[in-house]
Amino acid sequence: MVAVQLREVVAVAAGFPVLAGVSLDVAEGEVVAVLGANGAGKTSLLRTIAGLVPLSAGRGIVLGVELGTSPGSLGGRVGLVGHAHGLYDELSPLSNLRFIARVARREQGSIAAALADVGINDRVAGTPLQRLSAGQRRRVALAAVELRAPELLLLDEPHAAFDAEGRTLIARSIAQASARGAAVVFTSHDPDLARPLADRVLTMAGGIVTEVAFGQRPKEAHDVA
Repeated sequence: MVAVQLREVVAVAAGFPVLAGVSLDVAEGEVVAVLGANGAGKTSLLRTIAGLVPLSAGRGIVLGVELGTSPGSLGGRVGLVGHAHGLYDELSPLSNLRFIARVARREQGSIAAALADVGINDRVAGTPLQRLSAGQRRRVALAAVELRAPELLLLDEPHAAFDAEGRTLIARSIAQASARGAAVVFTSHDPDLARPLADRVLTMAGGIVTEVAFGQRPKEAHDVA
């Protein structure tokens, strides 16, 4: 089944077309990497797919929902991890995830596992988010999304602020999301990091897709649990 379907989508922000006619299909379980320089439209593409940027022209259907016609109907079905982590800085990672688990109706017992999966130990889990490093905050944001287990995972520059261990974590998270049937779209500046994780690789410039190529993700990666 197709999770994302865009047809000649145009999106405008502050009077400037951040997307200038993008068409894209992403299937359930597929991993798509989006490459491009700053200002190419990568983040705008993710935010448009998430329903956060209105369409000025074209048509978009995400998880069966027509973009622009059913505000908020995607709800927790889409998980977006961007530069703004969307968590409460004054709360600890543990408190943040407890709140998310209640809202998303997830088992509270899964919180510890979600934090452990991203390398957050007990000491860090009890520390206010505002006192953590950028890399630690990104890990918590990823744990929060994994706890919700969305049908569509959108990652904006997921390798930013991560060391080699963190990059391994990102690769595992992407593979696990795909294995459970979620579609994954992530952006990157680095083709060498992106291609091995992706089934397809798009290159953007000036708000349009300028190139589409196959990724290098091994076939057996689809079966990672």
